[in-house]
Amino acid sequence: MNSPNPTTVAASPPETPPRRRAIRLPKDRHAIVDNFFRFQSLFGLVAVFLIAIAVSPSRNGENVFLSSGNLANIVRAVSEIGIIAVGMTFVILIGGIDLSVGAVLGLAAVGSATLMVDSGLGIVPTVLIVLFIGTAFGATQGAIVARLGIQSFIVTLAGLQAARGIARMWSGGLGIPIAYGEGPQEAPEAFSLLSGSINGVLPVPALIFLAIGVGALLVLRSTAFARHVYAIGGNEKAARLSGVPVRRVRVTVFAISGLLAALAGIIHAGQLNQGSPNDGAGYELDAIAAVVIGGTSLAGGSGSMGGTIAGALLLGILNNILALNNIDANVQLVVKGLVIVAAAALQRLRPRIA
Repeated sequence: MNSPNPTTVAASPPETPPRRRAIRLPKDRHAIVDNFFRFQSLFGLVAVFLIAIAVSPSRNGENVFLSSGNLANIVRAVSEIGIIAVGMTFVILIGGIDLSVGAVLGLAAVGSATLMVDSGLGIVPTVLIVLFIGTAFGATQGAIVARLGIQSFIVTLAGLQAARGIARMWSGGLGIPIAYGEGPQEAPEAFSLLSGSINGVLPVPALIFLAIGVGALLVLRSTAFARHVYAIGGNEKAARLSGVPVRRVRVTVFAISGLLAALAGIIHAGQLNQGSPNDGAGYELDAIAAVVIGGTSLAGGSGSMGGTIAGALLLGILNNILALNNIDANVQLVVKGLVIVAAAALQRLRPRIA
């Protein structure tokens, strides 16, 4: 009789160390943090607005900052930068940059003055020609970036120099004053409406900025073009493999930037009653600052048009309240720089917290 086989004891598997759980915020707290970063530009705008009210000087018992005239000055001053920033947002969303927009503004201002004053053209043909020049200039830069693969920083830096040079050759290196009337060397009187206000309250440039901003907001929220823009900024290679026409979108984005810079130049000429080749110097930096403060990532693929609009208004209020308090111009630059750095730092913190 065979003896039973001894019971075999299966070796127990080695103990595995417990997995480290990802640290996650509670749902309600996560939502709060996510909403904070989503609307950081709006919160910043409200905060700066309230601070401006608190530190504003008073005149005859009235808060100077809250006066209707001062608020109108703010939105008038920010309109040109805001329009340029709208175009810059499209460029930055695809991971690019456009340093030529300030120079294109100057070129458009010179073109507006020259075509009306020296060539005797009316408002409509002048506006159409200037907008075409800006669009073509931007599209050319986009084509160079898309076709040759050169970084947009380099291409638009060269474009900045080229636009300034063209503007100086066109104007003879001098500013061209705009006088209104029906005689020779005079522009149509209707062009002066760009420096006016509706019912004496809402400046015309601010109304144009509002219309451009709302239009761009709708484009980014509801079009296939916007999805392509975000896809290219998020991962260009994956977007190309998915069938996104990367080159065409890139050219279109830079064309939009050039178009809006030219529109800002037309408004600039109408407000100052002149066109100078030096107009718009440094505007590209303020436009980029507005986009960054608005929460758009410089790496591309993330951002909103509403944030850019809020960022432009924030910069306008900041400039205004610093000027009302007679803060030294150099200190103003330092303060603006700190605000930009703080906005960029928030972008870096977002993925670590959310």
